[in-house]
Amino acid sequence: MPKHGRKRKKTRTHVVDDESAANALKSAEPPPPRSMVVRHGSSSAEEPELSELVGDWRNLMSPATALKLKERKGAKIRDYAEMAPVLGVTHLLAFSMNEGGNVNCKIARVPSGPTLTFKIKRFSLSKQVRAVQKRPIDTSSGIFQTAPVVVTNNFGGSEEAAHIKLMRITFQNMFPAVDVGNVKLSDVRRDYIIGNTGAFGGAMSDSEGEDEAANVVLPQKFTGRGNSKSQKSALKLVELGPRMRMKLMKVERGLAAGDIMYHSVVKKTPEEAKSQKSSIVQKEALRKQRREEQEENVQRKKNAKEEKKEAKRVKREARDVQAMNELRGEATLQVNDGGSEERASDSDGNNN
Repeated sequence: MPKHGRKRKKTRTHVVDDESAANALKSAEPPPPRSMVVRHGSSSAEEPELSELVGDWRNLMSPATALKLKERKGAKIRDYAEMAPVLGVTHLLAFSMNEGGNVNCKIARVPSGPTLTFKIKRFSLSKQVRAVQKRPIDTSSGIFQTAPVVVTNNFGGSEEAAHIKLMRITFQNMFPAVDVGNVKLSDVRRDYIIGNTGAFGGAMSDSEGEDEAANVVLPQKFTGRGNSKSQKSALKLVELGPRMRMKLMKVERGLAAGDIMYHSVVKKTPEEAKSQKSSIVQKEALRKQRREEQEENVQRKKNAKEEKKEAKRVKREARDVQAMNELRGEATLQVNDGGSEERASDSDGNNN
């Protein structure tokens, strides 16, 4: 008779010894961008407006940045860049002010560059932007808990110069990419508007951010009363600041010290550029050689210290063994002397 019942369900699975082998076919996603915003230079610490500008930029780069980072006095950009990979930082933004009062900003991709140097021609702090608004937005409502969306204007296409393309790519890579198919409207709270008209956010007029309004049908629920799904709502931009006008001055291939790819003032012939590149390569090779020599010296001193420590340990153990042997020899001598006295007393008793 044929057997009745359900078909046997397979429960065994293939066991993978190496978990990394199982994930080898999966595409490795790049780490999410994280930034470190600092001020550096001797005169920078004495300028309160520069400190406020750095604070505004930290809010702008939130939440993927350190809001309460304390700069180390006398620290250089390379010092911050060395500890950046340990913290998962991908971009370093360093603001400085020279003796003449000019404010500069360096944006570097860590750990190996490139580095873009900007001259800040003028800027307005966030508090100054909100001071002239009739209805400024409440910044304590958690608006900085989601990353901004980057909007780049007038950067051109493939016909633009290499430094313009690099500048656009750098700005875009400073913030998380937006998955249009899966993005939540509740996470889109801020725009970071960058224009390539000789300005960085400076092409917007004082009221343009508030005047841009559009009636749209919401595909999802959005923050605020009445912003439900499939409802028609009017979206309005309110400027948060800071507002800045920046000029790209220099692009370096490395991290704040390398081959200069672009300079807005200094123009060099191909021979001069080749000579400079050769000099940079030689300096880097010399620096690497000195670093290796220093590491060898440190290792040699460490080995000598360990050998000295081991020699002391062996000598101490030898002294301990010698002391124990001497104690054992004295104990044996005392036992032997005691036994001869007993035998002598026994013999005297027998004689009596």
